[in-house]
This record gives sequence, C-alpha cells and structure tokens, in this order.
Amino acid sequence: MNQLQFIALIAERDAMRYTPAGMPIVNAVLQHRSQQMEAGIARLSEFEISAIAAGEISGRFSQTPLAGLYQFTGFLNKKSRNSKSLVFHIIDFSAVADSSI
Repeated sequence: MNQLQFIALIAERDAMRYTPAGMPIVNAVLQHRSQQMEAGIARLSEFEISAIAAGEISGRFSQTPLAGLYQFTGFLNKKSRNSKSLVFHIIDFSAVADSSI
C-alpha cells in the first residue's frame, strides 16, 4: 500500500497549467513540522516535499490560501519515469483548525 497522510502548510505553489492531454496540474511545495515519538524519545520532524495536484482537485488546491494548515492525503511516486526523486500526489486535503506549525 502506498498512502501518506500528514499536516502541512503550502509553502510554494505554481500557477495551474495543463498537460498536452488537457489535464489541469498544480505543482507545490508542502512544509511539515511536528514532534514525533521514536523509541520513547520526542523527536522534531521537519521536511519540505514537492507535491502535485492533478485533475479535479487541482482547481480547489489552486484557490486555497497559502496561510494555514491542511491535512493532506495522497501517495508518493517518482517525479518522472527516469527520476529517482519523489513527489507527493495530492488526492484530498482539508483545513485543520489548529494553525500552529
């Protein structure tokens, strides 16, 4: 199974573009910061991840304010066929009430 869920803010977001087949795409960078428990010790978890919203969700994603936290659900895949870099594909997202990151 390849499913990832985390809370992040939208640090960067490109304008919507369209693939040659006409599918809308929005590229972004998501920023996460939290405290996680590992082997009984609190550990700060921080990362930025490249993300993409494609199809129907791209319209809603492109209109979402950059400020605030969102819970993202999606999966990881290679950036391109020959790439070793990963990108997070957004399937769904919703606003999170607590906006402290």
